[in-house]
Amino acid sequence: MKNIIAFLAKGGITMIPLFLCSIAALAVAIERALALRRRQVIVPEVVSVLENIKGTEDFGLAVSICEKHNGPFANIIRLSLENHGLPREELKEALLDQGRQEVHRLERGLGVLETVAGIAPLLGLLGTVLGILKVFKVISLMGVGQAAALAGGISEALITTIAGLFIGIPALVAYNYFAQRSEALVLEIEKYSNRLLNKIYAIHAVRGK
Repeated sequence: MKNIIAFLAKGGITMIPLFLCSIAALAVAIERALALRRRQVIVPEVVSVLENIKGTEDFGLAVSICEKHNGPFANIIRLSLENHGLPREELKEALLDQGRQEVHRLERGLGVLETVAGIAPLLGLLGTVLGILKVFKVISLMGVGQAAALAGGISEALITTIAGLFIGIPALVAYNYFAQRSEALVLEIEKYSNRLLNKIYAIHAVRGK
């Protein structure tokens, strides 16, 4: 462990922002991995109560179940049930507005991963440039015969490049994975909400006869 720390320390000052980027990316990845679990978003209890709705008398129970599970799926379903008396187009518009807010919740933190994936290789490149400048400075002062001094600058350049790629590549992979995961959950929420809308207005149609 000490050898790894000593090796990374040779990368120079740019290793500090790279280290901060790695911590930020890791924290967001862990948080999103927990938050975007299917059971965490598509709550089984809410799905179960939706499937058992037979009439308007079941709406109250469904709303109470949704209130116990604060989240994108439960919030959208609750909005549908609480406003079941609205015309279909008005309710759909209300659901779209709510859906935009809930999508933002599902995608929270992904901007951090995207930013880290973009700037980590650039920080590595900056460290490379600084390392090369150090090499040229040594050459200008001591000539090309100082192999040890030249190797130090080259080593700094290589370390920061490696670190930048080592951080940026996993951050990009994590961003793409969680973006696709959140999109899949949004589509599933839309499926259940559309199914509920059809059920609500079918119930109203029967009651209206």
